[in-house]
Amino acid sequence: MHGYILRYMILAIFGFLQLSLADILDILLLALLIYIVFRWIRGTSAMSIFVAIISLYVIRVIVSAFNMRLMTNIMETVLDVGVIAVIVIFQPEIRKFLMRLGSRYMNSRQGKAILDKILGKDRKSANAIGSEAVNDLTEACRRMSEDRTGALIVIGHKASLEEIISTGDRIDAAIHRRLIMNLFFKNSPLHDGALVIVGGRIVAARCTLPITERTNIPANFGMRHKAAIGITEETDADAIVVSEETGKISFVKGGTVTPIQNINELKLLLSTALGEE
Repeated sequence: MHGYILRYMILAIFGFLQLSLADILDILLLALLIYIVFRWIRGTSAMSIFVAIISLYVIRVIVSAFNMRLMTNIMETVLDVGVIAVIVIFQPEIRKFLMRLGSRYMNSRQGKAILDKILGKDRKSANAIGSEAVNDLTEACRRMSEDRTGALIVIGHKASLEEIISTGDRIDAAIHRRLIMNLFFKNSPLHDGALVIVGGRIVAARCTLPITERTNIPANFGMRHKAAIGITEETDADAIVVSEETGKISFVKGGTVTPIQNINELKLLLSTALGEE
């Protein structure tokens, strides 16, 4: 008797659903899309809004299943208007999502090969630098770490950093340890901000970087770390942070912060990032 009642209730609620194989595939793809979006915005201020929108849609499905016409019409109107609101509210997240998606594709070997073939570019000749420049950059970070001189260095790859470069002072100079140390010297007019390296050369200093909106950042991370996470989330660039308070060096890639335990570890990461195997 109880089993019959339960089956009747299930049919009453979900009996209007006539699912085919295409419908099941559609639902699975939608679930995958929601999961991907959830992963991208997890830890950001948009998370609560995303949960609210999903909750409204679930309520709309429930009231539609019970044939509650007034509530169904209200929820449909709210959701229809909400599409525009979502685009406006989630504009930064949508932009970051598309930029990350493009950067991730361009970072893959297949994506690089296809893009370079289309554009006729030689990636190694464009981005690779000599071992001397890697040594100079590593040595500069080591000395600034010992002196507890704060530093933020961005290493560009495929994604354009022109918008970031335009916020600072343009420089066209070879990578040299003394130049880097002088730029980040506390009394230097260019020490506040990020140093940008593109194509194996220092192209700008005192640049302003986007700050990550993630809320799960460790409390010991300062603004340099948040800026490094922000730029590596939005682009395929890497970043080096030297903490002014502790002197510790961190390497940031794809929004992930890697503490550097010894200078050889930083040299290896830099060699890989700059195309020097």
